[in-house]
Amino acid sequence: MTNGAVAAVLLVAAAAAGTPAAAAEPIVGGPCEGCELVFAGMPETLTSEARIAPADEPGEPLTIEGVVTHRDGRPAEGIVVYAYHTDASGIYPDGDTRHGRLRGWALTDRDGRYRFETIRPAAYPGRTVPQHVHMHVVEPGYATYWIDSIVFSDDPLLSEADRRDARDGRGGSGLVEPVEDGSGGWTVRRDIVLGLGVPGYGT
Repeated sequence: MTNGAVAAVLLVAAAAAGTPAAAAEPIVGGPCEGCELVFAGMPETLTSEARIAPADEPGEPLTIEGVVTHRDGRPAEGIVVYAYHTDASGIYPDGDTRHGRLRGWALTDRDGRYRFETIRPAAYPGRTVPQHVHMHVVEPGYATYWIDSIVFSDDPLLSEADRRDARDGRGGSGLVEPVEDGSGGWTVRRDIVLGLGVPGYGT
């Protein structure tokens, strides 16, 4: 099945469910606030490289890249990775859903790779929640579930407990090491293992 065909299957299933926000795949892994919104506004065609924030969005440029694998280490092709986050002021800017407008979808290539271009999110104003990028996985024809958010190792709000939790997170470690790209931006790597630590996965 081609990348476009996978996306089309998801969209048709969502439409058939009766609302734009209806989940096309069963939600697994326990309570998942907003998991159904993964399907709202999903583009008809997906590729392995996608943009979350527009090129002119204020903030420090950020590239998120990684490889999605099966439990045995094989690359997982045709997996939808969905991400959303706050803007440079720490809010979710108005969009079509409560996830805001800074959201995007990538479809892994034959080597399991995905990549997002965006900006580095800010922490919530006046709160102690660290900077983070929410992440979800859609396995076409099987299930959708959240995985642990990306958190940044250089974030002063990140506690040792946060670091431990992120390293042992759902879908693999969400703790990333930001690397400066030489032009005022950052690159991070967030690899994903399908179903790792997700309750009810594979049952």
